[in-house]
Amino acid sequence: MTAHPELIDALRQALPPDQLLTEPGDCWPYGYDNSRQQALPEAVAFATGAEQVQAVVRLCHEHGVPLTARGRGTGTTGATVPVRGGVVLSLERMDRILEIDPDNRLMVVQPGVTNQAVQDAAAAHGFFWPPDPTSAAFCTVGGNLAYNSAGPRAVKYGTPRENTLGLRAVSGDGRLLRTGVYTTKGVVGYDLTRLIIGSEGTLAVITEATLKLTPLPAAKRTLQAVYRDMGDAARAVAAIMAQPTIPCALEFMDRGAIEMIRRYSEANLPEGAGALLMIEVDGPEDCVDSAADTVTRAARVDGALSVEVARSEAEVKALWATRKALSPALRNVAPKKINEDVVVPVSHIPTLIEGLEALSQRFGITIVNFGHAGNGNIHVNLLVDPDDPVQMQAADACLDEVFSLVLKLRGSLSGEHGIGLVKRAFVDREIEPETLDLMRRIKGQFDPKGILNPGKGFPDI
Repeated sequence: MTAHPELIDALRQALPPDQLLTEPGDCWPYGYDNSRQQALPEAVAFATGAEQVQAVVRLCHEHGVPLTARGRGTGTTGATVPVRGGVVLSLERMDRILEIDPDNRLMVVQPGVTNQAVQDAAAAHGFFWPPDPTSAAFCTVGGNLAYNSAGPRAVKYGTPRENTLGLRAVSGDGRLLRTGVYTTKGVVGYDLTRLIIGSEGTLAVITEATLKLTPLPAAKRTLQAVYRDMGDAARAVAAIMAQPTIPCALEFMDRGAIEMIRRYSEANLPEGAGALLMIEVDGPEDCVDSAADTVTRAARVDGALSVEVARSEAEVKALWATRKALSPALRNVAPKKINEDVVVPVSHIPTLIEGLEALSQRFGITIVNFGHAGNGNIHVNLLVDPDDPVQMQAADACLDEVFSLVLKLRGSLSGEHGIGLVKRAFVDREIEPETLDLMRRIKGQFDPKGILNPGKGFPDI
């Protein structure tokens, strides 16, 4: 017996039979994401167009039933877990590229199209969309927008907020919204596009996005720099970011990550390596080598053990193989690790890493760090066993102090993974009560009954 039989009957009238699931066994797979959280929705609706999205949202609004929008469920914070039951609205079937306009450097897509499909379609016209999360082959553009997920290229090209011109969306009471422009400039009205991006489906359900495309660079150079310790690497990051040539990727791994790779791969790294940077620069063919030389000089600070520039595609693959070996190694050691993505000012990265090493020793938890050094976005991995209650109790206390350290360093709790369910209890440490109150009021204007993704993002919302 369903809790809302009248709603289920209305959904059956609004959607074809193959676009609605109500049996618990069928609904369970849509009750979790890439976190360890899970909850059973009452129904799962599959929309294929904006009109169906609007119909489902309106019905949930009328009946006061929670609605959680989702793409492919690659998020790690529980943001798409229907913790209050209700309806899951899957957008994975809204996967069409609606328009490609090379002359105006834009693409119009539905939210269920994958990041990789966008990149492939754009590349056919000589362009790319800068956001490139690790899960690009599987994650959806709608999910990228919901979390403002960026990936390595954000250091030069920005996040989805900087690379999205406009949206079409449905508010929590079923209104069709159009935000933004089709031009690269426009100041008419409030910037609702940037507000909805990163809101994790709590303000509106995105049905269409106009993406700003960037021309593919003619050439690219890849460097790997190894340092004695994280302090030396951080000085190199500061030196690299202080000169005019901005790298298109600036990734780092700490000593723990490097040692992990040594044990689980055949990567050739100097002994005594305490930190590693993976650097890429791009640009015109006739000046990319000069740009690489400039970055190489900046990277050669005291404490640099080696700085290598790849000169062939094989060498590029060999250098990136070191970075790509990390995730499999971590999965072998701790398949259910805790993965946070904090952000600190670049100059504070050494202090953060030192603090994390101290917390690791105090709580007896192995912590491995890597991430996007160019903008201070660090992925902090606590290698724990969630089936060990003693270890998880220590992990909870450790994580609490990790967040305190990040905020003390004038950082932020999340750079691109979002808040979702797992970080909401910590948000009021970063955001003051007056600002949180204003956010609650904004939420009320978009979603008067609070049906959109309740229990996510902020305390008591």
